[in-house]
Amino acid sequence: MPKGKTPLSTMAEPESPKKKLSDRQKARRMVLQALYQWQLAGASVSDIQAEFRSYYLGKIDWAYFNEVFPAIPPRVKELDAELEPMLDRDISALDPVELSLLRFGMYELLYRIDVPYKVVINESVELARVFGATDGHKYINGILDRAARSIRTLEI
Repeated sequence: MPKGKTPLSTMAEPESPKKKLSDRQKARRMVLQALYQWQLAGASVSDIQAEFRSYYLGKIDWAYFNEVFPAIPPRVKELDAELEPMLDRDISALDPVELSLLRFGMYELLYRIDVPYKVVINESVELARVFGATDGHKYINGILDRAARSIRTLEI
């Protein structure tokens, strides 16, 4: 596999002709891909950001990507601690894509109150449908819905 390529390397590339992705949705795909790469390859956050900057061209919400992606890895222990009581299995047994999505969603629920909880859940579910296991989107939906009910009590 070429340097920097992962099974998710096509995430921010061509979209379906049915639905045009927004700049923020493209950035979300890239955050997921970057988290996946960070988790599996152990590359530094700054190296991954530089790689993405040189690889992905076009209209992407770079401000969002550059804010959200580097904020998640230093908080992984905290995010995992928030997730663990909601899981029906050990966190190490989760699929890497689903784990990245759950960390991403939990981060947004906790730290991006500008993003409505319904958007956090919907976007995570959509990413799980595209890149996760067959029924992974149902699992993501259930966990993030439970998390939103305890974190975003004023919003719900």
